[in-house]
Amino acid sequence: MNKEVAFTTPYVHIEGVYAAPVDSEFASADDVDRDGVRIGVKKGSAYDLYLSRSLRHATVVRGDEGVDVFHAESLDVAAGIRQPMTAHVARRTGLRLLEPAFMTIRQAMGTTKERRPRTTQFLSELVTELVAFGFVAEALRRSGQDPALAAPTPV
Repeated sequence: MNKEVAFTTPYVHIEGVYAAPVDSEFASADDVDRDGVRIGVKKGSAYDLYLSRSLRHATVVRGDEGVDVFHAESLDVAAGIRQPMTAHVARRTGLRLLEPAFMTIRQAMGTTKERRPRTTQFLSELVTELVAFGFVAEALRRSGQDPALAAPTPV
């Protein structure tokens, strides 16, 4: 895909995290990829694709929602986006998040590589400015999302 699309700098960072029972043997997200470990994921999500490609030992179990299949099938771990997973853990006793995040989705704008280089540069500079001046964080807030999802400003 990167051969056909030119991407800007990211404007949002979305973290994928695991939730596990508080009494599980997992000390961190790095401990999850083991033989026999079953992970509940939302079918077709970005983290489903990522985990399906990157896990070497653990098994992905797909459902309409990762936490639903996790509970319904008594799986070892649930995978999902940080904000909803944090809220889920807060509502249900006996669960905790595993740190660090197992992935970060860097949301960006894209355009065809056939465009002039100046076009891609303009879009990237525009995104950088929108993040730096708080437009992205404010747009997230207005839409009911966490403003902390705004990507860090490039240095």
